[in-house]
Amino acid sequence: MTPDDWTQTLTAGPLLVIAAVAIALLLFLIMKVHLHAFVALIVVSLLTAVAAGLPTGGIVDVLLDGFGSTLAAVALLVGLGAMLGRLVETSGGAKVLTDVLIARFGERRAPLALGIASLIFGFPIFFDAGLVVMLPIVFAVARRLGGSLLLYGLPVAGAFSAMHIYVPPHPGPVAASEFLEANVGIVILLGLVVAIPTWYVTAYLFGRFAGRRITLPVPDILGRADEAQAANPPRFGVVVGILLLPLVLIFANTGLETAATAELIDADHTAVVVAGAVGSTPVALLITLLVAAWALGRRRGIGGTALEKTLDSALGPVASVILITGAGGMFGGVLRASGIGDALADVLGDLGMPVIVAGFVIAAVLRVAQGSATVALTTAAGLIAPAVAAGGYNPVELAAIVLAVAAGSVVLSHVNDSGFWLVGRFFDMDVRTTLRTWTVMETGIGVMGFAIAGVIFAVA
Repeated sequence: MTPDDWTQTLTAGPLLVIAAVAIALLLFLIMKVHLHAFVALIVVSLLTAVAAGLPTGGIVDVLLDGFGSTLAAVALLVGLGAMLGRLVETSGGAKVLTDVLIARFGERRAPLALGIASLIFGFPIFFDAGLVVMLPIVFAVARRLGGSLLLYGLPVAGAFSAMHIYVPPHPGPVAASEFLEANVGIVILLGLVVAIPTWYVTAYLFGRFAGRRITLPVPDILGRADEAQAANPPRFGVVVGILLLPLVLIFANTGLETAATAELIDADHTAVVVAGAVGSTPVALLITLLVAAWALGRRRGIGGTALEKTLDSALGPVASVILITGAGGMFGGVLRASGIGDALADVLGDLGMPVIVAGFVIAAVLRVAQGSATVALTTAAGLIAPAVAAGGYNPVELAAIVLAVAAGSVVLSHVNDSGFWLVGRFFDMDVRTTLRTWTVMETGIGVMGFAIAGVIFAVA
């Protein structure tokens, strides 16, 4: 018997118990046993499928379908985005962005300039990589201008965190968009609407507040950025143009697609067809990567083996992220195939909890329990996917739900989160200070982001 021919006979009560035990086991394996999240997700997915009574002969197919369908979209975006980020990083583009912004904003607004540079730089680059690249610049500016490191560091860390959580092509929002069948272009647009004001309040303004109250000297953990940057860096306009290119392509596709849906333009019009091809997210990133390889590589005299090694070096660090995201899709696929997601949808309906609130709460609980934002986001999205599918939401509402789940996955970062230790160690903070600064900022990013997503959902 295959899953397509099989009918679930368990009621909502036992199914929800299975789901609760599965999540508890997942948290236990990751937190207590310290089993890698990728392996833990596979083990729990398999055990959940067996416990829910899925046909033995079809269990592997369910696991592979969930894993493969997620990777089909996520792996391309994450891989291409990582390569693009690596090119911008090694070319000296980050320093160019920062120097020009500080020159234009002035020294008194240096924290704002650093934060804006990080927002731009954070579009294609993951949190960890972006922060490590920017920190030497942050330390150099802090040494030159004086004041607490928090005044400069929190706006930068908060910018990378907000972009990583809310804006594709980062893996969390991309995976949630796939699970909930949201339009990635709309998620990018609304993700920026959420991320930018959230960053300004919870990272930039909070950084000024914390910097006045907590004196934190600049550590000597990193070398100076000026000594490590490439000789012949690209111009400011070139870097900004490259980072904006995928946004322009994707937005053009989304805008024309929306116009075609509204019958303002023929769906078979050449512009719509071409935009649909080049404006799809993977193709847009591929085009941008090729442009970047020429503008930041060959045009500057870097080609052949050197360029190939630069691109190759970007893939290793993101392999774990890609695999964990795929395994999260596998777990979500099992929950959907077994009927557990439908049971949760029924319970949420009975409780009267709006699906956007349920997504935020579930993601927040998982985030606090096990630390990984990616695991929290993908698991929560998989759990609420049946309720979302049955709700008949419009594209803007779907994007708002994705952002709400993303908001839940970032709150209350603490000692089980790698980002907590990364920032704490680089900033040379003890655990108490990290809780007072990083944890408070991350919680603010989640809560304010959820509030904005809720407003978007309400007015859509």
